[in-house]
Amino acid sequence: MKRLIGLLLLVLLASCQYFDNKKVYSEDLLQEELQTIDWNAVDEYPSFSSCDGVSGQDARRNCFQNTLLNHVNTYLAEQDLLAYDDVSDTISMKLSIDKMGALSILNLKVKESTSASIPKLDSLLRQSIVELPKVYPAIKRGQQVRTEFVLPIIIQID
Repeated sequence: MKRLIGLLLLVLLASCQYFDNKKVYSEDLLQEELQTIDWNAVDEYPSFSSCDGVSGQDARRNCFQNTLLNHVNTYLAEQDLLAYDDVSDTISMKLSIDKMGALSILNLKVKESTSASIPKLDSLLRQSIVELPKVYPAIKRGQQVRTEFVLPIIIQID
């Protein structure tokens, strides 16, 4: 009987640790949450109103990129580009879209020969971005966020 009471007392004392509440600090929770977030990806890509009916993250990204590329190509096709030589180049246009949807060019990588052949190319590319329709910013965890990406533009003049 003493053994049974002793065993019961031992079980009760050992099980008390399961009722201890551990303090959870908000800073610890915040740091743990920040480590689980993939900061290089967004939940929703930037978008144009023409992409509203498209579902799926990859399809929306493709719609955005194609709309942007088509707009720039159409704008350049409407210009009277005078080239001194034949031009075959892929231009890398690094773009940024801020939280409000304002799009800006961060960097243009153009071969020197292309710049020499088409002197107005830089200003034409910048103007094509100014005339874009409204851009809706990317979304990350329900918040509008700033994004950067590179858009390749192929210039072919014979």
